[in-house]
Amino acid sequence: MKRKVIRGAMALFILLAMVITQSISVSAAASKFVTSVNTTSKVVALTFDDGADGANTNKILDILAKNNVKATFFLTGSGANNHPQYIKNIAAKGHQLGNHSYTHPDFTKLTATQMKSELDRTEALIKSLTGKTTKPIFRAPFGAVNSTVLSGVGAAGYGYTIQWNIDTIDWKGLTASQINTKVQTNIKPGSIVLMHTGAGAPGTPLALPTMISQLKAKGYKFVTVSQLLAYQNTSTNKTYTVKSGDTLYSIARTYGVTVSALAAANNITNYSLIYVGQVLIIPGTTVTPPTTTVKYTVKSGDTLYKIATMYNTTVAKIAAANNITNVNSIYVGQVLIIPGTTVTPPTTTVKYTVKSGDTLYKIATMYNTTVAKIAAANNITNVNSIYVGQVLTIPK
Repeated sequence: MKRKVIRGAMALFILLAMVITQSISVSAAASKFVTSVNTTSKVVALTFDDGADGANTNKILDILAKNNVKATFFLTGSGANNHPQYIKNIAAKGHQLGNHSYTHPDFTKLTATQMKSELDRTEALIKSLTGKTTKPIFRAPFGAVNSTVLSGVGAAGYGYTIQWNIDTIDWKGLTASQINTKVQTNIKPGSIVLMHTGAGAPGTPLALPTMISQLKAKGYKFVTVSQLLAYQNTSTNKTYTVKSGDTLYSIARTYGVTVSALAAANNITNYSLIYVGQVLIIPGTTVTPPTTTVKYTVKSGDTLYKIATMYNTTVAKIAAANNITNVNSIYVGQVLIIPGTTVTPPTTTVKYTVKSGDTLYKIATMYNTTVAKIAAANNITNVNSIYVGQVLTIPK
């Protein structure tokens, strides 16, 4: 009798565990598919996929450092095994890390369990090498994505599947000039540029200096993928999974958009080449992003005109925001609100080494900033996971 009770209890426990596991699996949100960000701000994310050899990694890092550019590197576990020091160098330079799988398989041919294994193995290895996580961003090998992949990746803890809207196809051995031309002719606010670190893309490190200088001349600011996502406007953008019998024309008609707009949003060059299971972004209306309020303390020699020029706004707007009736009457030490600007003021970067007993909240309070800002600046996804000796960048 006692054995029957124990067996019954065990069976009940197993059944309950299965129900709970299934419940968790069902409730996990699908990963969001991102090809670019809907924004009017001139921001761009340079991204590099790191494969087995990573031959040009250090050259790329040197160029990015020289130009004060932060980028995002999507890392493979096999690559990290082959060149662990390169991976450590990427992290040490403050670039964002993303997951690009372990063995670079086609995820549309994997089960959810296999996807999770690929992601978990890479995450564990990268974390052991750098102390940093690759979450929440993933890039699918070969760009192969469908709704099943998005569900599996989301369940594994990756909230964003990052594609691109500018493919340099540098891996084909294009020249520096060809690579740069692809970027300059297709750039738009919120772009994500795809490049590679391997020996098969020798033109990339040669193209970067000119690419960066020309984009800066156009007014572009370089950001990591997570920083870019923060610029995402509230819009009517939706995703649609292609079904049997669909055409770009029928999908465009359903959503009231043009075929060309649909193709552009999904980086499709041949309108006839869509496939069942493909996830398409349906472009919507652009909404002006919320502006950031910047404060400026007047210094000796300042004028309202000089300050307005610095922040790309007008004297009249600054005067109205600060209730100034005489535009010639400002004084040293006066704190002015700079209205309606999305331009980040020049900042000084402060470094802080985490000590025993520190929390992000404590550090944020110490430096008069927020936990969210420190987390974003240091690619921290779990605000409770900091460690003694960790060097944090403190944004101002």
